[in-house]
Amino acid sequence: MARTENFVNINSSSPVWLFDLDNTLHNASHAIFPALTANMNRYIAEVLGDGVTPAGMDAVNAARTLYWRRYGATMLGLVKHHGVSAEHFLRTTHEMADLASMVRAERGLGKLLRSLPGRKILFTNAPHRYSAAVLRHLGLQRHFSHHIAVEAMKVHRRMRPKPSKLMLRQLMRRQGLTARRCILVEDTLANLRSAHALGMRTAWVTQYLRRGDIHGLAHPLKTLNRPAYVDVKVKSVRLLPARLHRLR
Repeated sequence: MARTENFVNINSSSPVWLFDLDNTLHNASHAIFPALTANMNRYIAEVLGDGVTPAGMDAVNAARTLYWRRYGATMLGLVKHHGVSAEHFLRTTHEMADLASMVRAERGLGKLLRSLPGRKILFTNAPHRYSAAVLRHLGLQRHFSHHIAVEAMKVHRRMRPKPSKLMLRQLMRRQGLTARRCILVEDTLANLRSAHALGMRTAWVTQYLRRGDIHGLAHPLKTLNRPAYVDVKVKSVRLLPARLHRLR
């Protein structure tokens, strides 16, 4: 968990925003997720192969999708069932030589973050090195009091990324927060469901989602109707200030 330098203490009654990164603050579906999926496919093919010949794409797709849906992260299934090193998987799959040219986002995100009352925490299932690079390309580092990446999401020394309720409870304890102060801003419904169950408020960002994209919806939907556990549904994070009254 990294702490930014330009953090100013804020009244303890003000909200704390937990912002996801990919497909929330920027359009990861455009180029990053396709590259990430290709990297994962190569990695999983080697893991599932016989040591000489990589596994075929049918086996790779089945394993990747199964582990994502069962554990919330493909990596956890590979660690649990194949003895993969989480650190090696994250480092290898998130290496993108031309990352800067792949980042696409709306303008005005810094102004948006400044306009929202309370402090902001970047809260992502992506690894720290990758998410820090994306944040740097977006120019948003100074707006976050903390940067919590997947490596910091451990409970009893075991990695527990979103949507783990155990990890969310631990986060609140470490940050000295109550659930009612927290607003999770996400594209992934499974993560929003867990947060809502603990009493957090939830905002669902939909503009970058693609139907059937396992990195976004996690569980396929026929429509993008707002579930009961989502307090606010917005196409863009830039619409959050207009919905603030529904998140308080």
